[in-house]
Amino acid sequence: MTLLLAHLSDAHIGPLPRPHRRELLGKRITGYMNWQRGRSLTHSMDVLAAIVADIHAQKPDHIAMTGDILNIGLKAEFPFAAAWLETLGPPDKVSFVPGNHDAYTRGSMPHVASTFAKWTTSDATGESGFPYLRMRNGIALIGLSSGVPTAPFLASGRLGSKQRGRLDALLADLARQNMARVIMVHHPPNRGGGGAGRSLTDRREFEEIVSRRGAHLVVHGHNHRMTISYIERNNARIPVVGVQSASASGGTRMHRAGYNLFRIEPEKGGVKITARARGLSPVTNTMEDLGEYRL
Repeated sequence: MTLLLAHLSDAHIGPLPRPHRRELLGKRITGYMNWQRGRSLTHSMDVLAAIVADIHAQKPDHIAMTGDILNIGLKAEFPFAAAWLETLGPPDKVSFVPGNHDAYTRGSMPHVASTFAKWTTSDATGESGFPYLRMRNGIALIGLSSGVPTAPFLASGRLGSKQRGRLDALLADLARQNMARVIMVHHPPNRGGGGAGRSLTDRREFEEIVSRRGAHLVVHGHNHRMTISYIERNNARIPVVGVQSASASGGTRMHRAGYNLFRIEPEKGGVKITARARGLSPVTNTMEDLGEYRL
C-alpha cells in the first residue's frame, strides 16, 4: 500500500497570551523579549492558515507535525496549541512530537504530556509516550520526543538512554517484519544538523541505532529551513529531511513557510519514496510547488 504523508513543523502560534509576572522568571523572560522584539512579526497566522488549507487540499493519508507549536511554554498557550492541532485533523490522522519551545521549562512538561496525549498514542496500547508506534497503510510511523527543558540561550534536544533503548528494540522488531519505517523527531538527528547549543546532544547514538537497525525516512523541524541529508547504512543512505517553519512570513525560498509531501510505497527489495515540497511564493504570496525529488 501507498501512504501520502504531509509533514509540517514549527508553527509558533500566536498571539502570545499575556504571562503572569511569576511566569517570566528564568528562561522565559528572554523568550518573551524575543517574541515582542520580532518573532511575533516573523510568524504569521494567516500564512499558517494558508499552509493548513493547502495541506488539506492535497488530501494526505496522514499528517506529521514535528513540534514547536508553542513559543515559551506558558500554561495558557497549551489550550490554543490543542485547538490548532484539531484544525489539522483528528488524532488518528495526525501525529505529533514536541519541540524545545513546547518543552520550554520544567513547568511546561506536565502540560506537554497531558495536552498532546491523544496525538502521541501507540496503536497497540492506546497509551501515550515515546517512542510511540502507529501503523498507517502498512507504514510504521515512529514518534520520538527530543524536547527537553534547557538553560537560557540554549535550544538543544535530547532523547535519553531510555527512549533510545526502546527505539532500538522497536526498529529491530519492525525490521524483522520487513516494515517500511518513518521516524518523526523535532531536532535534526544527524551530525551537522544543528549548530552549537541547538543540536540533538545524543545524535551520534541515534545515528548508530538507525544505521544498525535501519529506517527509510527521518523527518524533523527546528532549523526553519528545507534540508536533505543522509545517514549512511551499509551500501544505502537513509534520508533525513528538514522542513521550513509552517508560519514563516519572510526569508529566502527555503526558509519561507512550507511543508513536504512524501509518497511512501513499499516495493520488492525496498521502499520507494517520492517527495514534493510546497511553500509560499515570494512573488504572489500564494502556495506553489517548490519541486519534486526522489529520496
